[in-house]
Amino acid sequence: MTITATVLLLLGLCGMLGTVGWILSRGNKNTMARLFIVCQLSIVLWLISQLLKLYSLNDTQLLISYLIGNVGICAFSPFWLMFSAEYSETSEKFRKRTRILSTAAVIMYAVIATNPMHRLYYREFGMGGIKYGILFYVFQLMFYIFIIWGISLMFIRHSKGSTISAQSMLLALAAAVPLMINTLAVCGVIKSEIELTPLFFAFSVIMVLIAIRRYGLLNINQIAIRDTIDNISTAAAIFDAEGNTTYANKAMKALVSTDFSDITSFYAKLRDISGTVQDDSDSMEFKVENQRYSLEKSSVSNEKGEKIAEIILISNITEYYELAEAEKSLSIEHERNRIAQEIHDSAGHTFTMISSLAKIADAELKQDKFGDISQYLTEIDGLSRSGITQLRCSINNLRDDEFMTSVTRAVRTVADAVRSMTVDVCIQGTEDSRYAFCIRQIYDSVKEIVTNTMRYSEAERLDIIIKFLENRLELYIFDNGKGCADIKENNGLSGIRRRIEKLNGMVKFTSVENEGFTTIIKIPLEQENNI
Repeated sequence: MTITATVLLLLGLCGMLGTVGWILSRGNKNTMARLFIVCQLSIVLWLISQLLKLYSLNDTQLLISYLIGNVGICAFSPFWLMFSAEYSETSEKFRKRTRILSTAAVIMYAVIATNPMHRLYYREFGMGGIKYGILFYVFQLMFYIFIIWGISLMFIRHSKGSTISAQSMLLALAAAVPLMINTLAVCGVIKSEIELTPLFFAFSVIMVLIAIRRYGLLNINQIAIRDTIDNISTAAAIFDAEGNTTYANKAMKALVSTDFSDITSFYAKLRDISGTVQDDSDSMEFKVENQRYSLEKSSVSNEKGEKIAEIILISNITEYYELAEAEKSLSIEHERNRIAQEIHDSAGHTFTMISSLAKIADAELKQDKFGDISQYLTEIDGLSRSGITQLRCSINNLRDDEFMTSVTRAVRTVADAVRSMTVDVCIQGTEDSRYAFCIRQIYDSVKEIVTNTMRYSEAERLDIIIKFLENRLELYIFDNGKGCADIKENNGLSGIRRRIEKLNGMVKFTSVENEGFTTIIKIPLEQENNI
């Protein structure tokens, strides 16, 4: 009989230790896993005590075996209730209250350990026999209450209508079967050389292993989701149908600072820290010190459409406001640069043309040639009006696109307006709709180059060659002016480079002193769809 009992106890012990090792190997470090491991280890101590009891030879050895076993007995039921509360997702307040039971376990064990002083737990204790005192039955009743309470929590929290989840059923059986055996043993219905209660926890191990393997106990989505929600930056709180608080993550506790028992006290505390939140607000924004928050409340209903919970999420949106302000500043800066560039391009070109016509008119007057003066004045007036229109368009982000129907027309529009030098435009290849994406950029670039030529080059001739090739557009502009030894890319030239490079094109400026200035622009057609 002793050998059979030893084998059974060793099998139960190996099963328990194997379960604990398997759980630890999976890296679970959450509260639920820790509580479950404590329950398993308490059973391990109980089984060890039964092994020691089998081979005890005197009262001292027997006492030691019982003291070891009572550590497990006192720990199991309180920690089982704590585990059940955690697993069943009871309210934070209830879970905190169950943690007090660990103190109760210590007190109960202290009573048992000091039994020789009061004889209230064991009236008689020794190799000759054991008789239980009044506190033994009181403690047994408390253990039963804790275990049954834990089983009830699982049934209540994890039932779907009239159906109990398989996971809850397995866990409940894991505790209920040994409990039933223990009751029968205490009542004397079952008599054995050893206590059968810890042996039947071998059955519990099978139930738990099935729950772990089949349903992912201690590694289920529920735990992962809870851990994830508990550590996200968004503050979250859950309230049941009566408005009582059932859950609040770390971010919510940090924001509200203190615990809140229900949704009314939650809004009250939120109003205290913000000064603006109204009771039962479903969606709103508010400030706490220099931080901005967004509150969203939603309801959760069961299959019958009945509201069973409310969820409140509070997100810190300060960053979005800061980004909006930064974007606004960048937009203003971008608009300022755009206006500056367009005024530089259009107004500079217009004033250069007016200046050129004025010089020609002055030269004609000095030679007493009055025939063309009226024409020059008319052109100057037209350029002035055009310049004012372009200035308004630049400020209001408008464009006069009347001549923007083709690259060729845009370039000829610029060339035909020049009076102070000869401008010749040469077209090579055939233009079609594939080149339309770069009309504006070519127009602005040619206008800038012509303006610079008239201002600085003292050129008499400007040649523009446009090549419409199969896979790209090429533009060559040469003047016969004085050129320069060092090219400085200020607003005008840098503006040309920026607008062409945005089209994935290339720009090259070259000049030799007394040999004119050359601009080469190449724009690939395959970039058309990216513009």
